[in-house]
Amino acid sequence: MQRRRLLLASGIAATAPALWPVAARAAAPLKIGFIYSGPIADIGWTYQHDLGRLMVEKEFGNKVQTVYVEKVPESADADRVIRQLVNDGCKMIFTTSFGFMDPTIRVAADFPDVAFEHCSGYKTAKNVGIYQTRFYEGAYLIGLLGGKMTKTNTFGYVAPFPIPEVIRNLSAWTLGARAVNPKVGVKVVWINSWYDPGREREAAQALIDQGADVLYQNTDSSAVVSLAQSKGLYAFGQDSDMTRFGPKAHLSGNTLNWGVYYVHKVRQMLEGKWKSEDTKWGMKEGIVQVVPPNAEVPKDVAALFEAKKAEILAGKFHPFTGPIKDTTGAVRVPAGQTLAEDELWKMKWYADGVLGKQP
Repeated sequence: MQRRRLLLASGIAATAPALWPVAARAAAPLKIGFIYSGPIADIGWTYQHDLGRLMVEKEFGNKVQTVYVEKVPESADADRVIRQLVNDGCKMIFTTSFGFMDPTIRVAADFPDVAFEHCSGYKTAKNVGIYQTRFYEGAYLIGLLGGKMTKTNTFGYVAPFPIPEVIRNLSAWTLGARAVNPKVGVKVVWINSWYDPGREREAAQALIDQGADVLYQNTDSSAVVSLAQSKGLYAFGQDSDMTRFGPKAHLSGNTLNWGVYYVHKVRQMLEGKWKSEDTKWGMKEGIVQVVPPNAEVPKDVAALFEAKKAEILAGKFHPFTGPIKDTTGAVRVPAGQTLAEDELWKMKWYADGVLGKQP
């Protein structure tokens, strides 16, 4: 279900002109704004961000006041919405999608006393921090499951936009699958939307028509998992646990708990310790969480999944450890080495095994 576009929690807006230190102010709550690209609904990327917002409210009570705006276009319209939140008294703003990067930077330049946090981007400023997840850790693990379960050796990936975050997940999923089944090939359909159930379903059907019997999405709705359930195929959900939409089809899911990060950064603000940082958290920090394999997965395959998960948690394995080739056959990561951080977060190439040309 959708909620109204603007939700006000308890409390009143903070009016003190200075950003730091918040701890030294009077009892007025810290007003925090969240900008969402999609509808909150009850699953998906935006829903998980909003659960994080609610964790902030639960953790800090009347010390904070949160507001949000959903379904904000990733365009110049975002400038207006962000600016309005500042004018409404927000002293901390989280912009939660890649397309909000430039609007965040532009507005932040005009309001140096406001702390901004942008998700999935790479541009920072003195009052703009960025945060991303090592989502590729979960993508690798579910690829491993799929590689063991496929009968056609053809995977299908429903993709939104060709940005590094999405290409990274696609390549990690492919690497996980081919680590246990080198015959796997991954076909991709780009829909140019984060949330469009109709187009997601159409893309999934097109991939099924091309022989895919294992599906994964980097989009928000349950359409792909539901279709796989109706066809007797396998699928992996994204962002939220989508098991209820495909009890047999949904082998696992790659999910996020943004709340652990939001509580961390809001605590910094309340203690007067906030600063602009480039944060990348994964499974170890609890922000990336994989759904346990369902009963359709054989015990030996589930055990392999858990063993590799333990290696990632212990820092003993990185999904982008070589040798890794791209689709042209060029070696991108030599044997025994790990893809450099700057290359990983700006990734624009497909790992070997992804089929078709990049858009």
